[in-house]
Amino acid sequence: MSDRSEELRAAIEAVRAASRVCRAVQEQMAGAALEKRDKSPVTVADFASQAIVCRGLAGALPGDPIVAEEASDALREAGNAKLLAAVVDHVSAEIGGSARTEEVLGWIDRGGHDGGARRFWALDPIDGTKGFLRGEQYAVALGLIEDGQVVLGVLGCPNLPTGKGGRGALFAATAGAPARVLPLSDGPSGAGEAIAVDRVRKASDARFCESVESGHSDQEESARIASLLGIAGEPYRIDSQCKYAAVARGDASIYLRLPTRAEYREKIWDHAAGKIIVESAGGRVTDIDGRALDFGRGETLAGNSGIVATSGAIHDEVIDAIRRVRETA
Repeated sequence: MSDRSEELRAAIEAVRAASRVCRAVQEQMAGAALEKRDKSPVTVADFASQAIVCRGLAGALPGDPIVAEEASDALREAGNAKLLAAVVDHVSAEIGGSARTEEVLGWIDRGGHDGGARRFWALDPIDGTKGFLRGEQYAVALGLIEDGQVVLGVLGCPNLPTGKGGRGALFAATAGAPARVLPLSDGPSGAGEAIAVDRVRKASDARFCESVESGHSDQEESARIASLLGIAGEPYRIDSQCKYAAVARGDASIYLRLPTRAEYREKIWDHAAGKIIVESAGGRVTDIDGRALDFGRGETLAGNSGIVATSGAIHDEVIDAIRRVRETA
């Protein structure tokens, strides 16, 4: 087993710092948003979070490329000067000094790699932007990919209940080691508690987890699958890769992301961190056909369709139900 302590420490520190920035933005500028060309909302926190994570990785692991969701192009447009200034201010506050504008833009653009490398990081600076804007669940998601496989993942979930009356948790995993939950606040990277998926042995006893946004997954098809499996309860709807955290720590047993269009392929940064955290907690993650996810084809999971994450023992039963429902559609 490879020693990934250096990478894990760097990833945890970067995600913790980005999570602090996201919390600050949510508290101070909850309504500030910019529309990207694809019309999905993006906030000041997206850019500031990406800048912080890319800065942290550049300092600790300068040779590692990063594939990330955002690019600085929108910030450079003349009409977005106030947005850019807000990003720079939040980055400066986090690093404890005055960051130069071009410096911040450069950190953001360190995430512009295309994934065509043997080893690289995949970053979603805010996964669940709509949840962020609603004041609900979102995640800072960072995964390390080597030879098409995720070997390390860290999820910062600033609004996720801890079960002890608190709010905010960080999940981390490396290949071959147990998944752990750590405090979102500062602390040693080796601290925390091991987590494990639930022990459900038949799907009828499982709890579904799916996206809040209906555009992210075919919820009608999910309902038919749940009915076929004998699951009567309402699904646990939650934004972002916090769904992976929910499966990993036993809050839910099944997470489905069913394609809404036949040609759609998932982005790697939307699943890399969550996948290894669920698997390291004892679960399974595949596409809807039961195939392993291939993270070695650039920015998308080009060889896969949809996502199925489960607590493990019921995975084959769920895959079979998906097949049967789709055959009759």
